[in-house]
Amino acid sequence: MAGFQERVRTSLQVRLSLTLSVAILVVAVVAGAFSFMTAFDEANELQDDVLRQVAALVDRQGLPASGERLDSRPADGDEESRVLVQRLGTVALDRRPVDAGGPLLLPDSLADGLQTQTVDGEKFRVLVRTRPTGERFVVAQESGFRDQIARDGALRTVLPFLVLVPILLVITADLVRKVFRPVTALAAEIDRRQRADPHPVDLTPLPIEVRPFAVAINGLLERVRDSMAAQQRFVADAAHELRSPMTALSLQAERLAQADLEEVAASRLADLRRGIDRSRGLLEQMLALAKAQSEPQATPATASLVRVVTDVLQDLMPLVDAKAIDIGVSAVDDVIVPVSELEATLIVRNLVDNAIRYTPPGGRVDIAIEQREGEGEGEVVFVVRDSGAGLSPDEIQRVFDPFYRVPGSGQPGSGLGLTIVKAVADRHGFRLSASSGASENFPGLSVEVHLATSAAGRYPQNPFPGENS
Repeated sequence: MAGFQERVRTSLQVRLSLTLSVAILVVAVVAGAFSFMTAFDEANELQDDVLRQVAALVDRQGLPASGERLDSRPADGDEESRVLVQRLGTVALDRRPVDAGGPLLLPDSLADGLQTQTVDGEKFRVLVRTRPTGERFVVAQESGFRDQIARDGALRTVLPFLVLVPILLVITADLVRKVFRPVTALAAEIDRRQRADPHPVDLTPLPIEVRPFAVAINGLLERVRDSMAAQQRFVADAAHELRSPMTALSLQAERLAQADLEEVAASRLADLRRGIDRSRGLLEQMLALAKAQSEPQATPATASLVRVVTDVLQDLMPLVDAKAIDIGVSAVDDVIVPVSELEATLIVRNLVDNAIRYTPPGGRVDIAIEQREGEGEGEVVFVVRDSGAGLSPDEIQRVFDPFYRVPGSGQPGSGLGLTIVKAVADRHGFRLSASSGASENFPGLSVEVHLATSAAGRYPQNPFPGENS
């Protein structure tokens, strides 16, 4: 009950449906009651007309003999449906009850006209009339029968209300839901958008009453887009401006290393060169991130995933050999993914480089291109997992954050590699997930990128000859 009250309080659609339903029910009850009473009165009036017509007929044809009565009921008819006609002012010799065929015991002082009298515990509708000769007579009918006929007629009048009102309530609820459908569609459309996709909302299908709200959303999206563009320009410009001095510093440090230096100076120069290399790597990663985030809409392009993996492994083999890492590669037939070769390289290089750096010497890294059953035709999953130390659930939640590095890892890096992967995946609508402890052999980080493919079967089943698999 509390949940329903909360929904009524917070939902405009529920409040509108409930208000309209209550209004319809109130109007239906009032209209039904009015129709019932009107039909009931009309039915009684029609039956009074029957008594008048019988009285007129008796006027023309004469009264029955004294002490007798006329009974209009057929032999096999219902006694309640009978119309009785008898003289008034004579003493009836028949003392039987009315239901047994006896006369109505009415007082002689009854006034002419229609009235209701009780005889032997039963109510009768009585019409008293005086003939030109001075004779008085009554035409009567049981009120219970008349009321039953009137109620049946009145109920038939109300029956359409009883049938149509529930249908009207259902139609009203459906119409309210359809009226709010553009608003629901707008909310769903905005909710499906990626974070870097702030294009304006289309106002065409929206009702006039909702358009001011959508216009305000468009204004907010435009301000967000401008803010994001300014931030991306700043990052790109800053990284670009720093590249030249960092390159100059690197060249000067390289020339200084060629000079004859004391052991202490040479050691400090080596530390300086490592710091300069880390800074250059950070600038390159910042430029790559700015480029990945600069265009919210992905441009149509394709790339061979196996070819990209092959090229990346060739570039990273010196680092693999230096740490004596065992890399296992497995793949289905090659797939052509709907992403440019540069962006595919950004995804593969950053994932593989991250796995190699956080895998201890002599560890294992597994790279797989898998076709997952039950995940939709044409969906291929690119997986990179390592045998590193693993991450806690809190660390897993933050691995895609910019500049986040696992505390105590001691590995060089900028903390932007997985952020770049996420930026590219978001642009193309790829589903990205991370976990730790995928298996006993790979207790470290496992990252999966779910790629929608556009073609398959260009390369043999084992496209990596010479690699461990």
